[in-house]
Amino acid sequence: MRRVEARRAEMRLYDLVLAALLMGIGFVLHAIFPGIFGGMKPDFSLIMLFIIIMMIADKKVGVIAGLVTGILTALTTTFPNGQIPNVVDKIVVTAAVTAMTYFIPRKFLVPIVGIFGTLISGTVFLTTAALLSGLPQTFGSLMLVVVLPTTAINTLVLILLYPIACRFYPNIAAGTK
Repeated sequence: MRRVEARRAEMRLYDLVLAALLMGIGFVLHAIFPGIFGGMKPDFSLIMLFIIIMMIADKKVGVIAGLVTGILTALTTTFPNGQIPNVVDKIVVTAAVTAMTYFIPRKFLVPIVGIFGTLISGTVFLTTAALLSGLPQTFGSLMLVVVLPTTAINTLVLILLYPIACRFYPNIAAGTK
């Protein structure tokens, strides 16, 4: 019995360490990528958040990762008054992607999460920013010039990185999730 409990504790620690590592990579990518049209920039930390949510079965880790990712991206945003919209969008997208992991078959999950997760994130971000402080450009132009290209980039990068990240997670590699 103790061996099973020790294994569960070990996996929780492994889950947290892996999530922290992925969030750190996402934070660095988010911090170094320059702001583009209207001060917005692609949110590469989303890719890492998506990987965490899809790989780690413990949904508490996913919720914590979503909150932390929101705070980290708020610290590095170049969007005017984008701090609160960053946190709000990460909370909403964490819930949406978590729900997707329950309903979408695994073989379709990665591209669907890449597309719809990024679209949800961008839409919630822009809506929250518009309600709180206004947008520097029109909603439609920001969707067209920033969110849609980011969706394409995030989806392609997620498709490439997810299999690599799975190699570092024993539950995925063993096919137990």
